[in-house]
Amino acid sequence: MNDTLLIVQNISHEGPGILDDLLNEHKIAFERYDLSKGEQLPNPSGYAGMVVLGGPQSANDASAEITGELKAIRQALDAGVPYLGICLGLQLLIKAAGGDVVKCQVKEIGFREPDGEPFMVELTGEGRRDALFRGMAERLRVFQLHGETVTLPDSVALLATGRGCRNQIVRVGGNAWGLQCHFEMTPAMFESWIGIDHDLKTMDREELLREFNAISEEYAETGRAILRNFLEIIGLLQT
Repeated sequence: MNDTLLIVQNISHEGPGILDDLLNEHKIAFERYDLSKGEQLPNPSGYAGMVVLGGPQSANDASAEITGELKAIRQALDAGVPYLGICLGLQLLIKAAGGDVVKCQVKEIGFREPDGEPFMVELTGEGRRDALFRGMAERLRVFQLHGETVTLPDSVALLATGRGCRNQIVRVGGNAWGLQCHFEMTPAMFESWIGIDHDLKTMDREELLREFNAISEEYAETGRAILRNFLEIIGLLQT
């Protein structure tokens, strides 16, 4: 095992964001592979941890990219390599762990539920005890960008729930986590996404920007805290 973090991008514009900032601030070694550029994943078993980011693909796709990624995630789980999956990365984790990925009854896009209430996730009892959420509030404001969700096998712990898609944050075993929402998102990433993503492009750009600006400081603090906790848990950052 070395002290290098493996980061997997499924598409170039969904990068590590706040995680990248933390890694550079603390001079933590990492290797990043962008599958949308045809880069091939190494076996993750020799890494200190594995992070899989979001993307427009489905974990149910039969492409070589997705089947190869699922194989790598299973290798990480089998080897006990700590894992963090974001959005598609959560869905791939659950698929690799024997669960299912299904369409949402209603897509979760942006900052608000269909009735206008903010998207929130609420920690379960298990989530409140989990080290990933040490020092966190029980209810967290989130940004969503997904049309699929997961059904969980009995072996998976549910750490946080949402109103629409219930299964928002999960843990597989003792050290593999999945977040459906985008706590890694930076302002630059958000501005990029609202010009690229089909669903976001159908929404009011200025309203989205105002919404994000109103919560950006709190959102960044939450994202940094969760990602710092992950790096501390896996031994790459000292408490």
